Amino acid sequence: MSLKEYKPGSPFKGKIGRTIDESEPAWPAQRRAKDGAPNVLFIVLDDVGFGQLGCYGSPIHTPNLDSLAEGGLLYTNMHTTPLCSPSRACILTGRNHHSNNMAAVADNSTGFPGYNGYIPFENGFLSEILLEHGYNTYALGKWHLTPLEQISAIGPYDRWPLGRGFERFYGFMGGDTNQYYPELVYDNHYIIDLPKTPEEGYTLNEDLADRAIQFIADTKQIDPNKPFFLYYCPGAMHAPHHVPREWANKYKGKFDDGWEAYREKTFARQKELGVIPKNARLSPHDPDVPHWDECSPDEKKIYSRMMEVYAGFLEQTDYHIGRIIRFLKEAGEFENTLIMVISDNGASAEGGSSGTINENQFFNNVPGLIEESLEYLDKLGGPETFSHYAWGWAWAGDTPFRRWKRETYRGGVSAPFIVHWPRGIKTRGEIRNQYAHAIDMVPTVLDCLGIEPPLSIKGITQSAIEGVSFAHTFDNADAPTKHHTQYFEMIGNRALYHNGWRAVCPWPGPSFAEAEHAFGSPITADMLVELDAKGWELYHVDKDWTETENVAEENRSRLIEMIAIWYTEAGKYNVLPIDSRMVQRLKEERPSAAPDRSVYTYYPGTEPVILSAAVNVLNRSHVITAHVDIPKGGAEGVLLANGTVGGGYSFYMKDGKLHYVYNYVARSLHHLESSENVPEGRHQLSFEFEVTGKPNLARGEGAPGTAQLFIDGKSAARADIPVTIPITLGITSGLTCGSAPASPITPDYKPPFKFTGKIFKVTVDVSGKLHEDKEAEMRMIMARQ
Repeated sequence: MSLKEYKPGSPFKGKIGRTIDESEPAWPAQRRAKDGAPNVLFIVLDDVGFGQLGCYGSPIHTPNLDSLAEGGLLYTNMHTTPLCSPSRACILTGRNHHSNNMAAVADNSTGFPGYNGYIPFENGFLSEILLEHGYNTYALGKWHLTPLEQISAIGPYDRWPLGRGFERFYGFMGGDTNQYYPELVYDNHYIIDLPKTPEEGYTLNEDLADRAIQFIADTKQIDPNKPFFLYYCPGAMHAPHHVPREWANKYKGKFDDGWEAYREKTFARQKELGVIPKNARLSPHDPDVPHWDECSPDEKKIYSRMMEVYAGFLEQTDYHIGRIIRFLKEAGEFENTLIMVISDNGASAEGGSSGTINENQFFNNVPGLIEESLEYLDKLGGPETFSHYAWGWAWAGDTPFRRWKRETYRGGVSAPFIVHWPRGIKTRGEIRNQYAHAIDMVPTVLDCLGIEPPLSIKGITQSAIEGVSFAHTFDNADAPTKHHTQYFEMIGNRALYHNGWRAVCPWPGPSFAEAEHAFGSPITADMLVELDAKGWELYHVDKDWTETENVAEENRSRLIEMIAIWYTEAGKYNVLPIDSRMVQRLKEERPSAAPDRSVYTYYPGTEPVILSAAVNVLNRSHVITAHVDIPKGGAEGVLLANGTVGGGYSFYMKDGKLHYVYNYVARSLHHLESSENVPEGRHQLSFEFEVTGKPNLARGEGAPGTAQLFIDGKSAARADIPVTIPITLGITSGLTCGSAPASPITPDYKPPFKFTGKIFKVTVDVSGKLHEDKEAEMRMIMARQ
């Protein structure tokens, strides 16, 4: 006998009499999907260029993703924004990135509509829509869609994954994370203890695949007919390029002939596969990339190994994606799962011209050093590094296009894109060339599922979806595109696609050599006038697919029309004001989790305090004081730490002594050790840093200073720290009290190095008030206690 049901909010459908035998029950109807509704799986890769998957001509082994292309459709004309958060907002909402207030990554928000990082609730997520239609909704891996000031333990949580329609989340909130020591969040709380250590074989790729399989199994073992939406974002291939040595070693010697050779072979393979037109021309040598034969033997050795690590990392990522695919097959769900695979932007040049052992050097304007990379050559890919390859490989990875991530040439915005759905798509292994953009994914899924975009979600009237469906192309290779015009803007770089033409206005130009590192002058009104007059290029991409021939001069009237259309789109989608600043935006004043104060207090056993909510000690005099009780026999462990292997500081005890280590972007360690042991009993242990000079942000140098350790006010060690981190401790760092579960700031201990005594509290005073007679003051304090 079936239950009688009624929709919540509608009148009761049963009968209420004087007694139970005169009455008939009815129940509020549960949300159920249509019979046979497909599962939906989005696989969002990070920083994977157009020419880096095997099915797009790459020599890198990606059999599982290739199999999806062989059994489905491979798109050659899919576009994204040039950065991750903006693209991910497009992928989940179907609206443009400025409409989502996500002009750049969440870390680079500014106080303007289109730029503040607060995705409007009127721009509903696909997860919110499908949840209302009876789907289970799961997000795994990278998020990076919450304003920085809202990702601490105090929330608010309405812009976390569980606040935007996902029922379960397991991943990381920021832009990247250490693959061996990730900053993991489960639902709405940070995880302090990882499932395994790197020594036990832990990698994030395996962990995320395990959780994805678990979440799917949880659904299907309870209700086999209930569909799921899985948003799977492994964080690969963003830095750090981390992978166990055996994966990287598969590619030993494979890239010794350099990036030009990679491009030429990949380009030929792309033509052979039909991924690019037969008449396509390979874009010219990039002005910022050295010719391989001009590199020294040491440089070639380093660059080759960096690419071997990248390739091994991508193959490992593909392997664990394959585990999810195999489970779907075993569970009988593969045929009716609509899978879309995309990269969020082009290959990344954030390793700089020489690559780096530590990506945080890039964010602090610290150039990579060849001798440093040579020293770490055998450790690349391991937990001792936070590495990123040289930008020559980004250029090669975007074959056949120009440039890379962050820029609006096709190399920055042309993404690999695969669609696989055996039950819903008749054709197999075909190529589709229709123009599309990431904002088209949501309307396409809704089209396939027969779901109309909702007028409201949770009582909030919804904005119009800005993308268009490309479902009509699934079984018709000749179907015309429905997406005719698309603007692009990122960090001052602009572009417009319109009916087979692309206008591009790079900033500061087609080469970084035209700028003063990342601290060049922002675009001013006068400069913008000059750019609009002389800086735009024009390409007829229907004929010149790879943007090799600038035809602006002979098509001046068309170019002027394209520029006018760009400004029309900019006005429509909150693109203005144009802001070309990049690293400087990291230091932009923005809302904080709590009002600024001069004294911060931290307690053991709490969640990590994310960077934007933690005390900022960079370029400031400060005092750290730990109030502790040392048991008989002594204690060891971290008192307070903030940072990772890529940079930061740690205040700790070891072998009876008090220690402080400052890690300057993995380039140098500055270590203080007390001259005496810390006695048993209750004590105040302090570290003091007094600024003695000014920072030079453009050169990647933070303020120097004098550092001291104190035990109950008595000086126990003193040293000069000649250079500190100038801008940021890194996008993955978090402050912890009583332990340091992240990758080790210093090799002096292994994480999490929990403190074995008792910590009452640790305070950090950034008022700048440094005391001359600490010993006398501490004697008074201890006497009162």
